[in-house]
Amino acid sequence: MSAHMEKATGGGLHPALYIASWIFFSNSTILFNKWILDNKETPFTVILTCWHMIFSTVATQVLARTTTMLDGRKEVKMTGRIYLRSVVPIGLLYSGSLVCSNMVYMYLSVSFIQMLKAAAPVAVLLFSWAWRLKEPSAKTFANVCVIVLGVMIASLGEISFSWIGVIYQLGGIVFEALRLTMIEVMLAGDSEQKKMDPLVSLYYYAPVCAVTNIFVALIVEAKTFQVADLVNVGIVMLVLNALVAFMLNVASVMLIGKTSSLVLTLSGILKNILLIVVAVLFYAEKVTFMQFVGYSIALAALTYYSLGWDVIKSRSVAVADWTRAMVSPSGDAGLSPAVRRAMILGVVMLVLVLVTFAMFYDGTYSLKEAIIGRR
Repeated sequence: MSAHMEKATGGGLHPALYIASWIFFSNSTILFNKWILDNKETPFTVILTCWHMIFSTVATQVLARTTTMLDGRKEVKMTGRIYLRSVVPIGLLYSGSLVCSNMVYMYLSVSFIQMLKAAAPVAVLLFSWAWRLKEPSAKTFANVCVIVLGVMIASLGEISFSWIGVIYQLGGIVFEALRLTMIEVMLAGDSEQKKMDPLVSLYYYAPVCAVTNIFVALIVEAKTFQVADLVNVGIVMLVLNALVAFMLNVASVMLIGKTSSLVLTLSGILKNILLIVVAVLFYAEKVTFMQFVGYSIALAALTYYSLGWDVIKSRSVAVADWTRAMVSPSGDAGLSPAVRRAMILGVVMLVLVLVTFAMFYDGTYSLKEAIIGRR
């Protein structure tokens, strides 16, 4: 379907499987964190983030000694100077981003959080202009304004609006934008940084984040934390939660190695849309018409900003050609006519089910409750 999806080597898994695994672990991490912080009455977000980083530190150390997944670290000549100038500041920003991203689940819905995240590229662009990594242009500025406008419209349509939650989300966006900008600055002048894939980066950043979060947790949450809180959540659930969060980093490494930046961008947009759909259907989160309009505007502008018109046009033509090949009995899509018909019928049935559900859904219960029954 696309040349960007053809980086898999012979005998390897199809890139679509890496995309699916990344989307699964990314959305699972978000929903898992939301479930722990929401349902288990455990408002210890810093400690939860600290636990994730401790788990990642131990896991990367084990992988480095038992597998070849972290052999890339051997190509990095890590000195005290590079560690203090690169790893520590980026680790601190990463820690701030993670803490804010977890704190926001206490105040905002998952769907609204994803809408606010559409503004993240705006923050990255502004910092890139400030550091002169990119030259400002009227066209880019206009595109950014459209993204901001869409996010503002979506915010005005939020039913359970919380300024504290919005501030935490904006804080997470700013920390992450600064982190990405610093990485870009260092990549431009430090060849050692270019050798660090996401998993190797986590190998170096996780200990810094863990130590930072320990100090923050001692100041903010230690006085009110009790061992009973661990029992309330469950040790097994905490380990599973940290494992899912760590697997997200592993999936990111595999995805980057098997696809392109274009596929990664499109996968990110699809991931956010799927997460909003899941939040609405399974957790009874309400998305107003104004939010739908605002997020659609922001999403369209974000897609244009990320890809550009030429890429959007060429990809649309490729999708149209592939679709015609799927529908046409004589088309060559690499699938038998029976399989093509089954796939088309499946898509149509799925759309009909979703439309029917939307027509009769009154928003008073979640899809999960509709399936297993209310208690």
